[in-house]
Amino acid sequence: MQLYLIRHGQSYVNLQDWTEGNQDTGLTDLGQRQAAALGKWLARAVPHIDVLYASTMSRARETAEAVAEAYDRNIYFDDRLREIGNNRRDHTAWPNDDLPRQYANYWSSEQPFSSVTPYVEQGETWMHFRTRVGLLVEELVNKHQNEVVMIVCHGGVVEAVFDHIFNIGPWRRCEVWDHNTGVSHFEYVAHPNRETWRLHFHNRQEHLAGIE
Repeated sequence: MQLYLIRHGQSYVNLQDWTEGNQDTGLTDLGQRQAAALGKWLARAVPHIDVLYASTMSRARETAEAVAEAYDRNIYFDDRLREIGNNRRDHTAWPNDDLPRQYANYWSSEQPFSSVTPYVEQGETWMHFRTRVGLLVEELVNKHQNEVVMIVCHGGVVEAVFDHIFNIGPWRRCEVWDHNTGVSHFEYVAHPNRETWRLHFHNRQEHLAGIE
């Protein structure tokens, strides 16, 4: 399986002067331009995909629409691809119009077993988040053998995929950073008696040249 991970375009919650807390906001004007450039570049860089998945949050939905148009593909939306803190501990999604508004004052990697949204009941921890993302990755491996899978998601999801594939323990020592619409590519190879994954590249963003 070829697995491509894409972080959504710039959203209003990404802006440094955003003060309204966690909300399901869509893309900014810049984010829309990033998504359009992404779609045009992907059609050349990755000529064929078999399936396109996306988070059910607005910023990922809008980005995925540009990707779907480039490939003339349907989008399969999955709540497990939502950003950390936007699902409950049982992995079900909070309603987009009633999300936990306030995150904890600690980073999830600092206290991976503590809720990242402690002001609501059943808020998920980093380890709950890791579990829901890891379960999805393993499901995709079994379901899409020898296929090209593209996912439009969030920066936290990309980090959780890295932790799952690299078998990182609870306390992370390195942040996996990617830009809005940055593209990462893993390949599931499953060689006997050696590594089962191959990382081809992370955070490619040449499609953004001249956008910002």
